[in-house]
Amino acid sequence: MSTQDFCNELTALLPRLRRFARGLTQNAADADDLCQATVERALVARGQWQEGTRLDAWVYRIMRNQWIDETRARSRRAQTFVHEDEGTDVGVAGDRDAENRVELGNVDRALARLPAEQREAVVLVLVEGFAYKEAAEIIGIPQGTLTSRLGRGREALLKELGESA
Repeated sequence: MSTQDFCNELTALLPRLRRFARGLTQNAADADDLCQATVERALVARGQWQEGTRLDAWVYRIMRNQWIDETRARSRRAQTFVHEDEGTDVGVAGDRDAENRVELGNVDRALARLPAEQREAVVLVLVEGFAYKEAAEIIGIPQGTLTSRLGRGREALLKELGESA
């Protein structure tokens, strides 16, 4: 694949990458920073990607690892994360009605309250649409572990949102 084709495919992934980054970071500014760092790392490591494999899964794995590194660094610096209510309306078009914005905010806050392992499983499978096997490979865990985390995450989300399974 030519460098231009690689860049074009990477550019096409940006909306999905930003959505995944937002799910990981729970903060719009951090999500933008994570996306930028991920794209930069993917461009530098372009030679490590094997043509014929899924570019999106490879870049998601880079993003996840980048976020783990950032979280560890923040922990070492004893910094705190931004409050969960900031940026709950990111990605909502101004012409949508108030009910949709409120519900999106409810889902976003419920998702933010999930443990990180469950949140990343839910975002990869339910939001990004990855198959269980692919999501497990991105996270680097057995498929059964992913299924368990996803099940617990779904139950917790439904409970938070006051719905029955």
